[in-house]
Amino acid sequence: MKRFKTTKGMIGIVLLSLIALIAIFGPMVIPPDAATAMDMRARRAPPSLTHLFGTDQLGRDLLFRVILGTRTSLEIAVSAVLMSVVLGLPLGLISGYFGRWIDNVLMRFVDTLLAFPALLLALTISAVLGPNIQNTIIAIGVAFTPYLARIIRGEALRVAQMPYVEAARSSGTTDAMIMWRHVLPNILPAVIVQATISLAFAILAEAGLSFLGLGTQPPAASWGLMIQASRDQLDIAPWTAVVPGLAVALTVLGLNMFGDVLRDILDPRSK
Repeated sequence: MKRFKTTKGMIGIVLLSLIALIAIFGPMVIPPDAATAMDMRARRAPPSLTHLFGTDQLGRDLLFRVILGTRTSLEIAVSAVLMSVVLGLPLGLISGYFGRWIDNVLMRFVDTLLAFPALLLALTISAVLGPNIQNTIIAIGVAFTPYLARIIRGEALRVAQMPYVEAARSSGTTDAMIMWRHVLPNILPAVIVQATISLAFAILAEAGLSFLGLGTQPPAASWGLMIQASRDQLDIAPWTAVVPGLAVALTVLGLNMFGDVLRDILDPRSK
């Protein structure tokens, strides 16, 4: 079992490292207009030595578009998860530490957001704000905030009852200092694990919003946009959907595998 977890973790790390390298350095090594250059004579060309992943309905090289889409998807996902941490961490920390009426007020607000499925809430926010990358980050970040706040609240509630926290209170330490020195460091492992797992859902949410026309907009490259553009040509050019679909699947797989192993390492209760 331990060997299986180690192997799974290594696969996750390798996948994430490869994807991160592509996102960081890929756009630097391809020609500036490679992902947008159209060649109507090579429309829907199958994978070959000239176009390793084939071309789309406009003759654009899918390899170059997947590389640029990797950066776009990861930028949106990481930014959205960071936003959800910034919003959810104080909500959950204050609610779990103080409890009572503060907990009731804050958690009722969080429960209101939880009443809506995350993707539906992101769709609503994106539709209200308008479809672009910045609004997509806001929509996904707000949609994931209540889930993170709930987990942080539970961890903070557990840590706030520990003897060392009671001792700090008895010594006259202020609540703000106790939360900073004693509670926050002990809930960070749960925050890190949940943020890592949330990245996978953020990737899927971005692809879903872009597929529905409420996320990244053309001519920018996005995995969701590429899948959306290929939906009418699956029978004649299936690679136009398979290539970006595999990119999404491998990224989500790597994040989930790494997140599971990270949880086992950082959470002693899971051992």
